[in-house]
Amino acid sequence: MRVDVITKEYPPEVYGGAGVHVAELVKGLREHLDVAVRCFGAPRDEPGVFAYRPPVELAGANASLSTLGVDLQIAEATAGTSLVHSHTWYANAAGRLSALLHDVPHVVTAHSLEPLRPWKAEQLGGGYRISSQIERDAFESADAVIAVSDGMRRDILRSYPALDEAKVTTVYNGIDLAKWKPVQDASVLERLGIDASRPTVVFVGRITRQKGLPYLLRALEKLPAEVQVVLCAGAPDTPAILEEVSSAVRALQETRTGIVWIEEILPQHELSAVLTAATVFVCPSVYEPLGIVNLEAMACGLPVVGTATGGIPEVVDDGVTGVLVPIEQLQDGTGTPTDPDRFVSDLAAALIRVLADPEEAARMGRAGRARAEAEFSWGRIAEQTAGIYRSLVR
Repeated sequence: MRVDVITKEYPPEVYGGAGVHVAELVKGLREHLDVAVRCFGAPRDEPGVFAYRPPVELAGANASLSTLGVDLQIAEATAGTSLVHSHTWYANAAGRLSALLHDVPHVVTAHSLEPLRPWKAEQLGGGYRISSQIERDAFESADAVIAVSDGMRRDILRSYPALDEAKVTTVYNGIDLAKWKPVQDASVLERLGIDASRPTVVFVGRITRQKGLPYLLRALEKLPAEVQVVLCAGAPDTPAILEEVSSAVRALQETRTGIVWIEEILPQHELSAVLTAATVFVCPSVYEPLGIVNLEAMACGLPVVGTATGGIPEVVDDGVTGVLVPIEQLQDGTGTPTDPDRFVSDLAAALIRVLADPEEAARMGRAGRARAEAEFSWGRIAEQTAGIYRSLVR
């Protein structure tokens, strides 16, 4: 059986959780199957990986159209495959067209859902309507849909009620436990300006509405003065949200010390060192299908304070590996808290609770590492995914 995995992100061009997921899944699948990877961007050196760029005629076009230009090339290239598996709307059109053109099954993994990210209209304009239609068509026609959490499965069926629920299976995201582990490296901390002697909160994520960074920045104002904050935050969706976050960070820096903003994407070793040196990891997302970043923090022995939304409660065991922050949200697709002030206060209170008891925080961190080892190995996830493939290929 040959499987073609289609993705926008693939190493070294990875900027989010979907890219991490695909890279690790492919490694596991190759223990079972012949896998070809078809991705966007520059040529890759890895055998069996093929990259495609937007046609020069679409240079400067709306991002949705240049994406389709890549998808058309990939659909032609998948001839001879047994099955195609697409990740994110960027790759979904390639998967759908491949299925039609070559008469093969199409599997979709849902890492996020366009109906639950309406703020993307700020980024794509009318292209958001195109991305939404691509995703809908792919999901409703797919032979199987993989959800990365039970929360995501519920969101899929709510967003696409025409979809046969028997086709939707939960297969969790995972974590490479040999790579993600506690790392002690004082030189990394010194270079980044991090004081290892202070109690520290760490955030890691893109600057996008779904990550809830503006709410976190408000909550940080309420923390004790001795608390250090490390924000590993970059890749803004729009200039507007970058300016909103930049203004809030500048305001914090004017009133307290120890606000460290790292805009670069850190190498894995350096990020592990940052996580290991911290007291608590925070995930203030208002939309999060699962959150690989939470698993990375847990694997480094860090307790997680996370919003009780999406798939986060399936990762963070409240009171055992961290603290869940309650949230009531608007049902308009934005995930906006119905009471933002209360959410900010509850987020701050949860952080203060963990920071106030370093021994309990360390115990939660050890429990988080143990949970990651027991529940989220990539070998197990690859076996489940390969089983779905085999059920579809005659």
